Amino acid sequence: MVYNSIVQRFYKKFRDLILYGIIGSCSSGLDFLLYTLFVTVFGWHYILSNCISVLGGIITSFTLNRNYNFKVKDKTKRRFSIFLTVGLCGMLLSSLILWVCIRQLSMNKILSKLLSIVLVVVVQFLINKYVTFKPTKIKGE
Repeated sequence: MVYNSIVQRFYKKFRDLILYGIIGSCSSGLDFLLYTLFVTVFGWHYILSNCISVLGGIITSFTLNRNYNFKVKDKTKRRFSIFLTVGLCGMLLSSLILWVCIRQLSMNKILSKLLSIVLVVVVQFLINKYVTFKPTKIKGE
């Protein structure tokens, strides 16, 4: 009984963060799977594959967070524009990382994508924490 109570309180306190992590993992997984499919099965260029796979991840992440995590349905176009802008910055960074790893360092395309996902997730988290979701200061503070 005590254990269930602790788990329930923990979940209630960190629900949004837990769901954000699960959704982010699913979106990153989709990004990786699409990229791998495009590069290995279809033989597409790694930058084109990256752009399309990242867009799939962005759209999936926004939709799932909007509908199941934060459940915020107002100002959808504005919210998606902000989310997309951060995601597109991540796409540019990811493409740069891929180019450096594949063209300059001769790394494997799939390993390079995994590395880019890890690095971009860290950068996007920091941007979202300190820019996108930065608390507004109250006058007089």
